[in-house]
Amino acid sequence: MKYGFGIPLLFCTLLFLSCEHAADIHLYVIKGGEANPGSFVKDSTFVEISDALVKAGEIRKDNKRSKIIVHLQEGEYRLDSSLAITPELSHVEIAGAGSGKVFLKGSKRLHLKWKKYTDSVWEAPIEEGVSVQDLFIDGQKQILARYPDYDEKSRHWNGYAADAIDADRIGLWSNPEGGIFHVMHAAEWGGFHYRITGIDANGNAVLEGGHQNNRPGLGPHKEYRMVENIFEELDSPGEWFLDKDTQKLYYWPEKGTDLKNALVEAVHLKGLLEIKGSMDVPVKDFSIRGVTFEHTGRTIFEIYEPLLRSDWTVYRGGAVFIEGTENVEIRDSEFRNLGGHAVFVSNYNKKTIIRGNHIHDCGASGICFVGDPGIVRSPSFQYKEYVPLNEMDTVPGPVNNNFPHECIADNNLIYRIGTLEKQSSGVEISMSKKITVSNNSIYDTPRAGINIGDGTWGGHLIAYNDVFNTVLETGDHGSFNSWGRDRFWHPDRKKMEEIVSEHPEMPFWDAQDTTVIRNNRFRCDHGWDIDLDDGSSNYHIYNNLCLNGGIKLREGFRRIVENNILVNNGFHPHVWFKNSEDIFRKNIVFMAHKDIMLQGWGKEIDHNFFMDQKDIEASRAHKVDKNSSYGDPLFTDPEAGDFTVAENSPVLKLGFKNFPMDSFGVKDKTLKQIAKKPEIPDMWLARRSDENPGDSPGPVHWLETKIKNVKTLAERSAAGLPESSGVLIIIVEPGSPAEKSGLREGDVIVESEGVEIHRIPDLLKSFQTNNWRGKLKLVVFRNQEKKSVEIKF
Repeated sequence: MKYGFGIPLLFCTLLFLSCEHAADIHLYVIKGGEANPGSFVKDSTFVEISDALVKAGEIRKDNKRSKIIVHLQEGEYRLDSSLAITPELSHVEIAGAGSGKVFLKGSKRLHLKWKKYTDSVWEAPIEEGVSVQDLFIDGQKQILARYPDYDEKSRHWNGYAADAIDADRIGLWSNPEGGIFHVMHAAEWGGFHYRITGIDANGNAVLEGGHQNNRPGLGPHKEYRMVENIFEELDSPGEWFLDKDTQKLYYWPEKGTDLKNALVEAVHLKGLLEIKGSMDVPVKDFSIRGVTFEHTGRTIFEIYEPLLRSDWTVYRGGAVFIEGTENVEIRDSEFRNLGGHAVFVSNYNKKTIIRGNHIHDCGASGICFVGDPGIVRSPSFQYKEYVPLNEMDTVPGPVNNNFPHECIADNNLIYRIGTLEKQSSGVEISMSKKITVSNNSIYDTPRAGINIGDGTWGGHLIAYNDVFNTVLETGDHGSFNSWGRDRFWHPDRKKMEEIVSEHPEMPFWDAQDTTVIRNNRFRCDHGWDIDLDDGSSNYHIYNNLCLNGGIKLREGFRRIVENNILVNNGFHPHVWFKNSEDIFRKNIVFMAHKDIMLQGWGKEIDHNFFMDQKDIEASRAHKVDKNSSYGDPLFTDPEAGDFTVAENSPVLKLGFKNFPMDSFGVKDKTLKQIAKKPEIPDMWLARRSDENPGDSPGPVHWLETKIKNVKTLAERSAAGLPESSGVLIIIVEPGSPAEKSGLREGDVIVESEGVEIHRIPDLLKSFQTNNWRGKLKLVVFRNQEKKSVEIKF
């Protein structure tokens, strides 16, 4: 009996001890150092976050099991240096009282004695050694003195001028050295940034920089230019300038600013939080939530590195920098007013989660996942580079795991990023594997909303995102963009064809796992909704609602595109290989396929649904779409954005299946309330040519103009047209692309890019085919004669 009772009792005791959860340990950071005695534990309160983290490290030496939670009281925490989280601080959480309540700032408050310098400009001395990377007055970012003046509506640099650094302009400046020259890439593939270091004998600027773009060959744009940090250009409200020789700050206050009582903040840090371990000794189970990260400086003149042969170079840093970690989480926080990236996930990171954050007004990208190029086998770093096949490492996959994998960017609201760096993205992925980007709303970006820079090593999931208002300052890109200039890719097309013919498995040495793009809503008005560029391989794209730009596949292998809706656009297959194995099926398209230089039409192009008989006939001329059809798809409520097809829709007979129309973008209630949604387009391209081809219910808005079909004899007579055909411009908005290009009210558009324009759908088809170029060559009838006009948008 004694043994009968004793054995179960011992077993229960051991089971209890093994299941016992170590109690959490709570530390508190109190603004001002005053604690409410009834709320906090004695000897667990601190004035500075860094002191609390030191204490957490001390506790961890003796206690390996307990979770340590560092609570931040409401208020502002101005940092002298970036907070450092090392492996000793594993299993720690920093818990803020909530974004908008707890602020981590990389700025100092300046207490200045202002006095008048001119009628409009004030001056104040600042302390020796104080850095002013950016200036905020009463919480608002101010404008570094610039030419031309800031214009919120201008597409490039918020105001551009071709003569930004012309010798005549430079002659107006007493000391050009220290000026900053910003210029778009000649092909609008991002931008460049330079310091002015001197003036040569001809009065031209001597420049240093330009390392921020990985496609430098074509050089700077001749028109889209801006210069700043020039004292003489301090000539409008909101502008400032720091004279480093005299340590004086000059500022032209906005109307209504009480400068003597204003909150003046000077940004001095590049980063706010660094979570850093290694692949061998990682930081584990660290999280931070409920914090606003604010005020980091520009990083455009830091060291940049090329992301393989993508168009990118990148600064490896951010407001939050994460490297060498496992199970790190950044959630329910706000990132705003930052000079560079918001969150940068670098090299080895496993199961990092970036969730529920509000990211906006950042100089560079929102979230970056970037691995170590040293683990890429036989990497190349410039467009023209290539490792010869006889010298190439032919083993598939990476050398080791020093890259982000199984990471998640979910339910984040991201907008107004890339305010300074134009080669930027809402979410950037490079040299990573199995990254999930889901339930995000991303808009107002200068380039892509989501970008994948290479095929290494695939397996990503892009799902339930709402991505629009993208490619606002650049060109030849998409709301989603990717490149795949991996080992198989060669800058000489003929050589590449030989390589893939001899080694058909080679594209999958790097793009090992299939990347899935599904259940997203995309809209790009200056490019493609989905743009799989050079070499992008091994993708499955389905259940996406594409509202404007269509889908492009260039080069590459084994892309399956099915069950998508391509509103007001269609399919753009470019320079395909003979045996690409590509598939495009069961999609709803509004235009004929826009093919360029194909050696073959892939594995299957069929069972698609067109709006127009002429379009399906044009596609069948290529001996594809044998089983496709056309007609009215019977959308449920397209004006409200519901493109579900009715139960009796002919599309369903082709195998198309409806997918949810209410699941795009952020799901968090707070973020969802403030998130914008894309404009739902008028479906003018759905009007079939065999149904009242010259008719339309009323004027259409296009590029800030109002247009209509020429129908009446009076309209024909007024323009001097030989027939009642063409598109009449009724209204041209001031400052619109049309006005800037010289178009006038009363002009009739009769030709676009060499194609005759008889009615509005003809013009829109030409526009949708060419909008990635940012311009259209038009012919208009004006004063009874033809006139050529190029419209830029």
